[in-house]
Amino acid sequence: MTQLNITINLDQLKEEVENSTLGSPVKASLTLILNSLMEKERDEYINAIPYERSEDRTGQRNGYYSRELMTGAGGLTLKVPRTRDGEFSTTIFEKYNRCDQALVLSMIEMVVNGVSTRKVTKIVEELCGKSVSKSQVSNLLKSLDPIVNEWRNRPLNVHYYPYLYVDAMYIKVRENNKVVSKAVHIACGITQDGHREIIGLKVTHGESVRSWTAFFEDLKGRGIQSPKMVISDAHKGLVASIQETFLGTSWQRCYFHFSRNIVDAMPKKGSEEAKHELKAIFRVPEVALARDLKEKFVQKYETVKGFTKAVQILDEGFEDAIQFHAYPSEHHISLRTTNMLERLNREVRRREKVIQIFPNDQSAIRLIGSVLMDIDEKWTNQKKPFLKQN
Repeated sequence: MTQLNITINLDQLKEEVENSTLGSPVKASLTLILNSLMEKERDEYINAIPYERSEDRTGQRNGYYSRELMTGAGGLTLKVPRTRDGEFSTTIFEKYNRCDQALVLSMIEMVVNGVSTRKVTKIVEELCGKSVSKSQVSNLLKSLDPIVNEWRNRPLNVHYYPYLYVDAMYIKVRENNKVVSKAVHIACGITQDGHREIIGLKVTHGESVRSWTAFFEDLKGRGIQSPKMVISDAHKGLVASIQETFLGTSWQRCYFHFSRNIVDAMPKKGSEEAKHELKAIFRVPEVALARDLKEKFVQKYETVKGFTKAVQILDEGFEDAIQFHAYPSEHHISLRTTNMLERLNREVRRREKVIQIFPNDQSAIRLIGSVLMDIDEKWTNQKKPFLKQN
């Protein structure tokens, strides 16, 4: 910006401050200063001050028009000078454009980080003196759609993902004038160098074999190859789909969910020792030792009153819960549960709960996808891999 010497009319400034309807002497002062700056810019453009007769004059004044400017002091209404040739342009609004864009990005970020649209409108009005409606905030958020959709549909043939974590969380969505429950399918892949990526996001009507298969087929269509192992809970539709979609892939049943099912089947009292023994089965580094401890547990408790059901659950699901033993021991703590994905879901839920009910599927994808993109970017910037490599 050209450096200008501005002369402020102090009597006019005093009058502006005393009679200002802008609600703040600071805003009144700033308005006068910025108007004076634009006047000086026009003087320089036409090469003449007001009423000056000069052979060097390059244009004529042509009044003013009003335009709003957002500043740190709030919204200002400025008198923008014009010239007859229509070519004069003040530099003030270059900063205005940046400020306006920053305000838009701030509103979007507030919603993505869990601030309701109603609260966003109040915050913007209190801080900036600018009124925005909930519908305006919602419309601004739609600008995220192409960004989120490009991210969640990106090609997956750049990396091979030996491990895949999958899970679903439930949200409420309006559909055909009703509020229905829908499943949000999320997939995280671990690359060969041990880094995490969020590679799948889809909103469906539930966790049927059909919905999970459609989700996995979409991943395959984007270039993913069959992983060595998929880690998930034991939802029947999900497990059946894994077996159908990824031939030759082993399924690791989340040990945490599995052990909780066993513990829930134990007596409420007198089972502390059994709980410790159960935990030890899945903490040993060798599969042979795990099987040995499991057999000892079964022999010890299968005839004990109140433990029959717990022993049955352990016996039936044991092999699916120890598939992680086929991989390096230093990876076991991360591969035996879906805890990593559960933490991710909690982050999504923390932001999603302020919405309560999404107006449609795309609005859910927009918000949840934005949250996941942010988390995925943080994972990408982490130098330390999720799974340490030898």
